Amino acid sequence: MAGDLHCHTKISDGSVGIEELISMAKRRRLSAISVTDHDSTAGATRAVIIGKRQQVNVIHGVEFSTKDAQRGNKVHLLCYDCDIPDRLEGLCRRVGESRKKSSMAMVRKVMRYYPIAPEMIVKCATGSTNIFKQHIMHALMDAGYADSIFGEIFDQLFAPGHGSALVETEYPDFHEVLELIHSSGGIAVLAHPVIYDSEKSLEELVSIGLDGVEVWHPAHSEEDIERLSEFAKQNNLLMTGGSDFHGMYGSTARPIGSCTMPDEAVQALASYKNRRK
Repeated sequence: MAGDLHCHTKISDGSVGIEELISMAKRRRLSAISVTDHDSTAGATRAVIIGKRQQVNVIHGVEFSTKDAQRGNKVHLLCYDCDIPDRLEGLCRRVGESRKKSSMAMVRKVMRYYPIAPEMIVKCATGSTNIFKQHIMHALMDAGYADSIFGEIFDQLFAPGHGSALVETEYPDFHEVLELIHSSGGIAVLAHPVIYDSEKSLEELVSIGLDGVEVWHPAHSEEDIERLSEFAKQNNLLMTGGSDFHGMYGSTARPIGSCTMPDEAVQALASYKNRRK
């Protein structure tokens, strides 16, 4: 038995609905999953309820996009099992508005290169809290301009630093977000430290109360896992993991349960929460 505590749905930038995700998790006989949509608690709250009906252990989650202004990198923080989701809603709305501005700007730029109707993009984003790059690419696929979500056209449009249509979203500082996670009664975990070079923010995150680190992730090599595991043990951090599932919107084929965390790590997360209570 193992858990997949990093899954995205149509609420953000995944291609699969909550009900389908939970059904797949049940078929895979996972001990636990977590819906961690970007900057939104809506899917997680609903997933916990549906999970109880389907007898699947669903841990409330959300993935926050933040920045480390001092080091100049992005930092993604996972929030697990918060007691008061309402305390996170202001932050979710603020990030959502910022993402909406950048998304609309990117849509306008893309339409200069490809004569598609904006309604096509909106249709692909139906059910999501916002328009993500994957939705734009999906519309380009429907219009026949691209044959995949990720690839040459995606890089031309959205590659960091030189994408012709890229408009960066303004994200909050990680100090503020970590404090809000704790004020909501949640557990703060650094997501995929190897991505965005956010591992260099780890020491400071620990100093301000980080609870855990995502050790098992598809982007992590065996060496990364060993290094992060050792760091977690030395600093008394929880260790989590998951597939970072996005369905067809993932950069590679990555089914739910394809990357998991041991069941004892799932139990450690639950015990940690109980001790704090």
